[in-house]
Amino acid sequence: MKITPLDIQHKVFDAGFRGYDKKQVDQFLEEIAESIEELTRENLVFKEKLSGKEDELSQLRRADSTLTSTLISTQSFVDQLKRGAQRDADLIVKEAELKAEEILAQSRSELVEMRRTISDLRRQRAMVLERLRSTLSSFHRLLEVEDHPEPSFEEDDSADLEVEPASRREAG
Repeated sequence: MKITPLDIQHKVFDAGFRGYDKKQVDQFLEEIAESIEELTRENLVFKEKLSGKEDELSQLRRADSTLTSTLISTQSFVDQLKRGAQRDADLIVKEAELKAEEILAQSRSELVEMRRTISDLRRQRAMVLERLRSTLSSFHRLLEVEDHPEPSFEEDDSADLEVEPASRREAG
């Protein structure tokens, strides 16, 4: 049973032969009633504050739940992004490695071709030099022959020269 301040104020005690002093009891009951009334008001204020705090706590728990859910979703998204970025990075590295291998293979092929070309050019140069030496040697022999003609060959040559103009005149 709940006692209110009014219950205390209206409480009437039976008077007995040697009972308490009525004035003191009434005064004490009045003080108790006022104290209970004040405590009841404070209790109401605290209940209102408690209700507000419970609402606040409920909202904070919902916000915490939402934040936790968002954090988990964000972490999952970040993990997916990391995995995707790692896959992309791995793919880029693989492509770069393949491209580098292609370039290296092409460079090696070009090097082999250049060496072959250089070798061919050296052979051609050697052949040209040999032909040039041969030609120069032939010209040198020809010049030697021209510088030291054989006496019998020149005499035969001059006789042919004299006859030839005469035969041309007859033909003409």
